[in-house]
Amino acid sequence: MNGALVHLLSATSPTFLSFNRFSCFHYSLSLPKSDFFIANSRRLISKSKIASVATMSELNKAPLDEENPGNVKQQVSKLFEASLKATVPNELEIDIEPLVAACTAKFGDYQCNNAMGLWSKIKGKKTEFKGPPSIGQALMKNLPKCDMVESCSVAGPGFVNVVLSNKWIAQSIQNMLTEGIDTWAPRLQISRAVIDFSSPNIAKEMHVGHLRSTIIGETLSRMLEFSKVEVLRRNHVGDWGTQFGMLIEHLFETSPNWEDEKEKAVGDLQAFYKESKKRFDADPAFKERAQHAVVRLQSGESRYRTAWAQICEISRREFDQVYKRLGVHLEEKGESFYNPYIPGVLNLLAEKDLIKDSEGARVIFIDGKDIPLIVVKSDGGYNYASTDLTALWYRLNEEKAKWVIYVTDVGQQQHFEMVFSAARMASWLPSDVSLYPKVNHVGFGLVLGDDGKRFRTRSSEVVRLVDLLDEAKNRSIAALTERGKAAEWTKEKLEETAENIGYGAVRYADLKNNRLTNYTFSFAQMLNDKGNTAVYLMYAYARICSIIRKSGKDIEDLKKTGALSLDHADERVLGLHLLQFAETVEEACTNLLPNVLCEYLYNLSENFTKFYSNCQVVGSAEETSRLLLCEATAIVMGKCFFLLGIKPVDQI
Repeated sequence: MNGALVHLLSATSPTFLSFNRFSCFHYSLSLPKSDFFIANSRRLISKSKIASVATMSELNKAPLDEENPGNVKQQVSKLFEASLKATVPNELEIDIEPLVAACTAKFGDYQCNNAMGLWSKIKGKKTEFKGPPSIGQALMKNLPKCDMVESCSVAGPGFVNVVLSNKWIAQSIQNMLTEGIDTWAPRLQISRAVIDFSSPNIAKEMHVGHLRSTIIGETLSRMLEFSKVEVLRRNHVGDWGTQFGMLIEHLFETSPNWEDEKEKAVGDLQAFYKESKKRFDADPAFKERAQHAVVRLQSGESRYRTAWAQICEISRREFDQVYKRLGVHLEEKGESFYNPYIPGVLNLLAEKDLIKDSEGARVIFIDGKDIPLIVVKSDGGYNYASTDLTALWYRLNEEKAKWVIYVTDVGQQQHFEMVFSAARMASWLPSDVSLYPKVNHVGFGLVLGDDGKRFRTRSSEVVRLVDLLDEAKNRSIAALTERGKAAEWTKEKLEETAENIGYGAVRYADLKNNRLTNYTFSFAQMLNDKGNTAVYLMYAYARICSIIRKSGKDIEDLKKTGALSLDHADERVLGLHLLQFAETVEEACTNLLPNVLCEYLYNLSENFTKFYSNCQVVGSAEETSRLLLCEATAIVMGKCFFLLGIKPVDQI
């Protein structure tokens, strides 16, 4: 049943705690519960079955559907899995996972670190081994022979170092060139995920505070989608708050003919919001009328519903302008969507004896927390906890998500920890947080100005996101014009290139940082063409494109007829780094850290620069091989840019 339609039948009103996804204005209002609404909510809930933890946890035991030929670390791990079984066949009851990591030392490309841990398990038992080094030697001896491995060695307390075959690395890259980069996509153990991100409030303009949630959420979505996961991108907008009574009453009183005037009646939505808020705070009579307007809205009175829908639509179009510039795609399921389900979900929790009465409110007590999770306020209204619990129930049971990810600032961490704990108490989620279905709160820090405080304008207003993007584009136009590109290019090409550079610079400057940390916003730094910036990376990408163009060769033909080799040391370093793309994306997905992919991309550009400085491409005896290596680098860089939401340019 459509959420908006059910609102017409309901007489309930959500009310809000003092926190929000992006700190908006709220006040509480008590409204009666409709018996019909409660009954209808029960019917909605009864259509679904609560997720069975026992059933869902079986997913964790299932093997991957297919091997990932692009994930080198996974392939090395498979070899050591076989070696471990051959080395300690009598210890199969011990849960032994291959501990394989990429090497940073000169001894090898990958390293197996099982020897010390295995020795601690079998020490004291009847065994042929004398210590970790002898276990390492056995692991090396029992490693299956294959074309992948060139040589092995044992170092220190049993560390087994593996050197990959140059020929195998080259062939793996060549296979990607002919079969496509998708063959290097990770294979995760889930089929569907929900990512809740961006989530601005209706009637309030998107500002720099929404930047991080939007671009982090978009990047996580793209990485999971590349990894063959169906991602439900959810925009949990604040569209059902009691502030709408304030807005609607102000609309009715300032524009009696608002239905005929449409958007003109509202004008600048931000100014309109500020005017109504000012009246609400200063005029008790207006405040009372606004509260009554909420009652009439929530009871489904058509005039109020129409005004609510009109305000939402105006705000939604403004959001879409920002999303279009950023290339962000979302499906809106706001607070209003989940409102009809709240009574039924709370009834399910009550039936499990999780909801208790406390000082007139209804709460869930969470172990280890000093305060309870309030799900019904003392005035009878709902709040963010009731909405978020209901949304989580819906995502697990209606949308069948195996992983639900919430991208909000770190200030929301305790709220989501309590919501997740309540869901585990209700057996919606397994008690073991590593099992599926699972949930994660992806927190992030603040965007700061040069003064070390929240990034604001000189007039202390929050920075409008659309203004920030315009500034990035305009600065990029100025830089390109200074380099003479305005005279060389068409106006359209200049604008498009400036957009790609400016918007990409803003994104990368945010994503390259560990999301949990604050960072200082600086146009000068992010638009610098030196250092770890999007502009520097775009120059590296454009240089590769230029090399291929200047060669005059048909690169598609070379993929079919040419052969790639890695005889020079810098060729090998670049080739190995290319091959580590899949495991890097998997790590970034698993840990929900986009900065891992940014670091990989920056190191890839550095490795390419070193290769290009020391290895002539065009006109050399190795031209065909090196052009193919250039093309492989461009493909991987291009995919990294895409996953980060950045559009590269082939000329700067």
